[in-house]
Amino acid sequence: MLRPLALTLSALALLAACDTVAPTLKPQARPPGLDRSAPQPDGTTRSTQSQALSRYYARVQSELLSQGLMRGDGGGADTPFDAEDLARNFEIIAFFDEHARGALTPSDGRPGKLHRWESPVRMKADFAPGVSQDISKRDNAIISRYAARLGRVTGHPVGVTRSTSANFHILVGGVDDEDYILRRVREIAPDISASTLGIFRNLPRSIHCFVLAFPGADNGDVYKLAIAYVRAEHPDFLRRACYHEELAQGLGLANDSARARPSIFNDDDEFALLTRLDELLLKILYDRRLRSGMGLEEARPVIRRIAAELLPETS
Repeated sequence: MLRPLALTLSALALLAACDTVAPTLKPQARPPGLDRSAPQPDGTTRSTQSQALSRYYARVQSELLSQGLMRGDGGGADTPFDAEDLARNFEIIAFFDEHARGALTPSDGRPGKLHRWESPVRMKADFAPGVSQDISKRDNAIISRYAARLGRVTGHPVGVTRSTSANFHILVGGVDDEDYILRRVREIAPDISASTLGIFRNLPRSIHCFVLAFPGADNGDVYKLAIAYVRAEHPDFLRRACYHEELAQGLGLANDSARARPSIFNDDDEFALLTRLDELLLKILYDRRLRSGMGLEEARPVIRRIAAELLPETS
């Protein structure tokens, strides 16, 4: 059975001082013949459950923004970091896993090996039938620009494709699209394990996007396939934040750290879009002096040297 090396989830932070956002509840399974509402302004017809999720995520985004979170400025004078911070954050984010393989349970907390792509990364967005054409057109453009940026930052071939050669699939769908999403996952990864496939079913609404990265049969340390899932019920900016985090994490930065700042690899939701620190983490990840399968102790002196070169004024 195909199991991912990395599972990274983006979960909504618990908002202290937020009365409008209810505690996390796991959505109930969709009953047969789910009652649907009249067509929406975007031309789609959505269930009452999907509409309720849209309202919920709109409130969440509004609350986060009102608290000064979900920043899109990339960091500045208020978020300084030095070469030591950069190296330490890289070690935590690249060598530790947030979750156990193919499960929503926490990892064992032990460092693993360095994982990344060696072949070109060919991304493809796949929008479920329930997603409006306006969203798919706009988000395709966002993903294309972001993929090009990831390629420039890493120095590794990263881009978008419309062909069947895609190896990094970005599935965008809502709660009404579960059947379509499950079918596409099976088509993309026919050998996927039942437990891993189950992650796509009835996600708690606190999990608003995630990415699974799978190794190749010939080398368990090298990614050969990735599947990201982003909820269509999100408002535009929250959906864009999902693309930024999950596509970057799917390249090999599988963990989050509470000490990483400014960074999207942090569960505090302070930053929504890729930051200057995040770009440097990606540069280190794809530096040719490191290699897939390296352990932390072997890689540490190399990481320190690269970090000092990237931030010589702080080392």
